[in-house]
Amino acid sequence: MRKTEHCYGPNVHILDDPYLNTLLTALCVPSTGQPQFNDLIRRVYEGLVRHLITSTYPRKKANAKTRMATEYPQAILRSEVVDPNTSTVVVDIARAGILPSQVCFDLLNGIITPNLVRQDHLIMARKVDDADKVVGATISGSKIGGDIGDRTLLFPDPMGATGGSLATAIEAYLGQGLGRPSRIVTMNLIVTPEFVKRISEIDFDVEIYALRLDRAMSSERALDAIPGTHWEEESGLSPSAYIIPGGGGFGELMNNSWV
Repeated sequence: MRKTEHCYGPNVHILDDPYLNTLLTALCVPSTGQPQFNDLIRRVYEGLVRHLITSTYPRKKANAKTRMATEYPQAILRSEVVDPNTSTVVVDIARAGILPSQVCFDLLNGIITPNLVRQDHLIMARKVDDADKVVGATISGSKIGGDIGDRTLLFPDPMGATGGSLATAIEAYLGQGLGRPSRIVTMNLIVTPEFVKRISEIDFDVEIYALRLDRAMSSERALDAIPGTHWEEESGLSPSAYIIPGGGGFGELMNNSWV
């Protein structure tokens, strides 16, 4: 699959998939509402998790008799498949992450041994100061089903704006004595340079998989260069920390709730 060229380092993967870009564009325009919005979220996250599985999950050789083996003993199918023993934890960050997490959890259950796939839940909110500037995030509740040692830890969260919420979530997992995961992956639809920078500061080689990089508030020099060339001049955030061009509040749209 094609990827967008950038200078953010090897852990950042901005996919360049025309089909998924078409769905994401439809998600971002004002005319798209329920029920189309959630249907598009399901389809785009199915595409994103399939790419992640195909390109990064371990594989194994498989031999299986087909239905023709009753008459032809040489009817043995030899193929390479996803290793069903790839233990994975999918983390739902409410509320924008509820539906994406469920989509990923359900799809993984179809190819991984089901008792090796788990879904955790975090209730989070942005913290703002007196000027309504985002200054961090807080976890007000959680349902974590056990250890994360040697597991793949997935965070399907659509909008990677400041990176504060996901960084807080990841650092909370790493600091709870739950073990050391084999890998941590954020699965975002849109990310900003600010998000990439914040996630790269975590004391773990977190991988970012996203469909689009938004940096419309950057300097002209930065916009004319390969992303990451003039990182200090790049921005994709409004003063209230919404992504520009973005697509509005996906959490609000997914739930038809504007508070």
